[in-house]
Amino acid sequence: MGELPKTPQAHEAHILDGHPTNGTLMLVADLLGSLTGYQDEKAGALFHDVHPVRGEEARIENSGSVAFDFHTENVHHPLRPDYLGLLCLRQDHDQIAATRVSSVRDALPLLTDDEVAELRKPQFHSLYPTSFTRNTTGPRPSAGPHPVIFGPADRPFMRFNSHNTQGDHPQARAALRSLATALERVCRDLVLAPGDLVVLDNHVVVHGRTAFTPRYDGQDRWLRRFYSLRSAPLWAQRMMRHPRVLPAMTEIRGVV
Repeated sequence: MGELPKTPQAHEAHILDGHPTNGTLMLVADLLGSLTGYQDEKAGALFHDVHPVRGEEARIENSGSVAFDFHTENVHHPLRPDYLGLLCLRQDHDQIAATRVSSVRDALPLLTDDEVAELRKPQFHSLYPTSFTRNTTGPRPSAGPHPVIFGPADRPFMRFNSHNTQGDHPQARAALRSLATALERVCRDLVLAPGDLVVLDNHVVVHGRTAFTPRYDGQDRWLRRFYSLRSAPLWAQRMMRHPRVLPAMTEIRGVV
């Protein structure tokens, strides 16, 4: 992976600009689709440094260190990543922090037909993740209504964030709770070691993180993340201000 500096303690430190891992991650992302960023998230950065930031331990995003429950990446977005990659550069001190992964195709057989039917209805809304609203004021906007489960019965897909997806009715909320329980039952915990790369289908697998204790001594847990999109619509491509970076939500909200 090349020589590794101290784990950064601030956002967008850019200390790995030109690092060998950039080429590796771009190669993997472009084999899957196309390396993609989001203008609203980290100013469109294509590689995200995932590490704790002092004072943000309780934030439910990649700067925190509390448990982060199951979620589809960028659940609110009409052009969610098709794939998500996480490369471990450095483990936490205690080597206990796990990346948690769970598949909708393993979880759905544990639900009743009525629960699955509820999850397939467009009766859910998902708040924008806090990583997309850092520079805004007021209540976080939401996307929807949308289904949580969609696609063929034998090859279902999922759009779900345990922190941000809400049901419009009591039956919908009950179905969400059952889904969360099922996802927990079929979850796999991956304790990534330096050099390990995990790639997830963002429409099939949700992921999360267990809690850990940062020390802010330059040796804290540090992952690098990328998104890959198989194909951006032509209208989105023509609205991009920068190559590979999708437009801000204020420009495309409601388009699809």
